[in-house]
Amino acid sequence: MEFKDYYKALGVEPTASEAEIKTAYRRLARKYHPDVSKEAGAEERFKAVNEAYEVLKDKEKRTQYDQLKASGYRPGEEFRPPPGFGGGGFQFDFNEMGGNAGFSDFFESLFGGTRRAQPQPAVGSRVRLAIPLERAFAGGKQKIRIGDRTLEIAIPAGIRPGQTIRLSGQGERGGDLMIEISYHEHPEFELDGQNVLYTLSLMPWQAALGATVSVPTLGGKVGLKVPPETDSGKRLRLKGRGMPGKAGNGDQLVEIEITAPAPQTAEQEALYKRMSELFPAD
Repeated sequence: MEFKDYYKALGVEPTASEAEIKTAYRRLARKYHPDVSKEAGAEERFKAVNEAYEVLKDKEKRTQYDQLKASGYRPGEEFRPPPGFGGGGFQFDFNEMGGNAGFSDFFESLFGGTRRAQPQPAVGSRVRLAIPLERAFAGGKQKIRIGDRTLEIAIPAGIRPGQTIRLSGQGERGGDLMIEISYHEHPEFELDGQNVLYTLSLMPWQAALGATVSVPTLGGKVGLKVPPETDSGKRLRLKGRGMPGKAGNGDQLVEIEITAPAPQTAEQEALYKRMSELFPAD
């Protein structure tokens, strides 16, 4: 198998901070998400970005990966894990990641050999299951592997992290199995209680003149009317587009971010110069 450069996969330097790594992950995950990207090879690139982030966001994994990389391995070279690598124990529960999450043989060779065995339920036992945010929003069926069994459970819409689902009689010796829910990190959305937070990039003329733009939500894309003279940092509300709850759905809060495209032609550059004359900075 080939040695992978996780820093290159995220487009960051080996000295990148946690915040820089997270920002790069979100940008690339949004760009290559199979549901939105039309680029060739987007799905494979999306998997590579997720795998790199899984390693670099974790201090232990990142430290041992850095030590391995510093020993002379180069991207694309044939790789075999050195004897005893991972002795510190990358013990994490693959159920928390929804199975093996499509990780490569390279990842498995580093972090799979010492991973924690699949939880073996006992009477009154408890396991964790991470689900996509979209599944938590809409509810539905979800498979989970417990030891040598695969169970299908019903996820209620609006379930929150830390809440549990009880499977009667599915524990060892006929006991109950408690499944604690957590969420996968989402490349586009964050949560604030029941409210969903989303950042929308607008062109300057859209913000200045107003526009109707298509915005992704957990329930699908909707049109958002941006009023004229909208400033960067302003939040617009999509009522009822947040997470379900007993008292009804939360809202989706759309924060505006204004980005100016770089001029590609002489005509565009001339237009920017003319704008600088008409809109002096001071």
